[in-house]
Order: sequence, then structure tokens, then C-alpha cells
Amino acid sequence: MKKRSSHIYIAVILLVAGMGLASCGSKKAPATAEKEQGKEHDHEEEPNTVTLTPEQFKTAGIVFGLPEKRDISSAIKVNGLLDVPPQQAVSISVPMGGFIRQTTMLQGMPVKKGQVLAVLENMDYIQLQQDYLDARSQLEYASTEYTRQQELSRENVNALKTVQQAKATYESLQAKVKGLREKLNLININTAALEKGTIQRSINVYAPISGYVTQVNVNLGQFVNPADVLFRIVNTEHLHAELTVFEKDIPRLKIGQPVRFTLANETRQRTATVHLIGREISQERTVRVHCHLEEEDTQLLPGTYLQAMIEAGAAKVQALPEAAVVNFENKAYVFVKDTAGADSTFHFKMLEVQQGSSEQGYTEVTFPEGVQPKEIVVKGAYDLLAKMKNSGEEHGH
Repeated sequence: MKKRSSHIYIAVILLVAGMGLASCGSKKAPATAEKEQGKEHDHEEEPNTVTLTPEQFKTAGIVFGLPEKRDISSAIKVNGLLDVPPQQAVSISVPMGGFIRQTTMLQGMPVKKGQVLAVLENMDYIQLQQDYLDARSQLEYASTEYTRQQELSRENVNALKTVQQAKATYESLQAKVKGLREKLNLININTAALEKGTIQRSINVYAPISGYVTQVNVNLGQFVNPADVLFRIVNTEHLHAELTVFEKDIPRLKIGQPVRFTLANETRQRTATVHLIGREISQERTVRVHCHLEEEDTQLLPGTYLQAMIEAGAAKVQALPEAAVVNFENKAYVFVKDTAGADSTFHFKMLEVQQGSSEQGYTEVTFPEGVQPKEIVVKGAYDLLAKMKNSGEEHGH
């Protein structure tokens, strides 16, 4: 019985010792764990970088190249609007105030030159006509008196002073009649009819040009002053494109350059020609460029917003093959070889560039200031972009 108890005791000791060894074997030293974690971090790629193994590099067919100076037809992208020449947009006022007694004008109505836009009434119109008739009668008397005094002077009957007074009165009334006649003509009163005894109580306001009514600022019974704008008429037969060009693009502008533009409410492209280039830079560092439309369209509206491309001709620019430039999140990039890392893998970094015009398989690129990479991926850039995206998705999960 004693012998059996000792055997049981020895078995328990061996079992406990075995469990302790197993527990020690399952734990790693802190230093070893940290070292392995460091190795895992070493394999994580930095943002906008791609790493390829030699096999992946060979499969992608990566080819390096450098920017080249090439002749590329460049276009200047600008904004602008449709406008009319100053002589084709008229603000209509009256030189003498009055009450609006009649008008049928509405915005958008077509009008012809000479058409009656409104009828005005004012007591002052009647008074002005009376003044004219009075001055004209006095002028007739002054003219007769001056002639009589001249004849008497030749016969030495009267004094020279009397002749001079008669002359001054005559010339003063003559100037007064001329002035009143011009005032009457300004308010469209027919002086020929007035001289026959017809006095008008109202005046007409006529359209000075043909076009469309764009503003109506009056209503019946309203009193308007000379400073008030009653109507605005615009002739849309000779619209032009007014473009806003930034200062840096001004040296590339020339008279006669073709322009392609699209209106904000259209998809079809229209054409124009550069006609005038502004000679003053605004505070926004821009210049106004006046362009004539190749095809007139009276249905177009002044003030319509447009986007245009001015064909500036070919110029030598820094260019890369189109396959070298990739678009990612609405920005243009190229991949450049990164010398980081001493292992056998290939490292690439994505560099943002400004993309310009493209022609014959090449596209204009501008690198960040002070940056001029030497080894640029000109073939296989899209494969690198795809791998970078896939890597980003895996890290996201």
C-alpha cells in the first residue's frame, strides 16, 4: 500500500512539470515579438508608393524615360460671356420730365427704330411752346426795328447808340429762338406745326434703334425725371464674345486666332475669332478679349455665360507619352523611380503634375517647382496605379 502511494506522488510531480514546460514554450520573449512586429511594419508601403518584385517588374514591362521638348498645339482655356457693343444697347430717358400717359411695352417685345414707346404729358411742354412763339414774334419785331434803325443811321437821323441797342436786342432774341427750337426738337415737338399754331400737350418717346426691350421701368401715371431710365433696348444682331484671359496667357494671344466656345445652356460648339485684345490688366490680373462670332444668331441673349478655348498655335513644351500620365482622384500623376531600399525590389513614387494639351500621342506636363525627375515610368504606369489601388483596398480591410 505504501509503495502504491509513492508511485502516485511521482506521477503528479511529472505532470505539473510537463505543464510548466508547455506554458513556457507557448510564450515568446518581448524582444522577439517586437522584432517580428517591426518586420511586419517594414513591409507596409507608404502612401502613393508602389513596390514590385523583380518578377512583377518584368511582367509589367516597365520602361523609363525623360520629358522631351515637342511642338504641341496649345489652347488657352478661358471663361467669358456674350455681350453687345455699346452702340447696340440703349438706355432711354427723356430730357424733360412728364407723366406717363400711354405705353404698351413689355420685356422681350421686339421694336423697330422710330416706333413709339411711350406718350408723356406735362404743363411745362405747353409753356415751352408758348415761350417759343412769344420769342419768335419778338424776334420779327426786333428784326424790323433793327433794319429801320440802320436806315436812319445812314441818313444821320439817329444816334449810333440807338442802332447798337437795336442790334443787341435782335441778336439776343435770335439766340433765344434758336435755343427754344432745339429744346422743342429734343422732346420731339414739331416746330413747323407749332409755328402754324398747333400746340401739343403731350410728347412721344421713340425707339432710337431696332431690337428687343430688356427693361421696362415705368407704369401709367408715373412721373419720370430726366435722370430716370424708362426703357432699355438691345439689338442682338451683332453679339460678340467677351473673354477673360489671365495675365500669364496674354503673350500667346494674337488678333485673328480661332476660338471655340460652348454656351452654358448648350452642348454644341460655336466658333469665333479674336478681334481685339485689351490693353489694361485688371486688379484680378486679367485682360478682356473681344471676339467676333462666325455665325450670328439673334436668339442668343447678352450676358449668357460661356467656356472657350483660344487656339494659340504650336509651341515647344515639355512633354511625355500619354501613357506616362495617369489620372487619380481628379488629378494628374506620373510614377518616378524611388531609390529608397537596398533590396532587390523596385520602388516607385507617384508625383503630381499639371497636364496641358495633347497631340500625336504626347501630352504637355509641368512638374512642381524645383523638381525634375530623371527616371519616369513611360510604359506600365497604369499597372502601377492598379497595384497601388489594390494595396490601398487591402490595407483598408
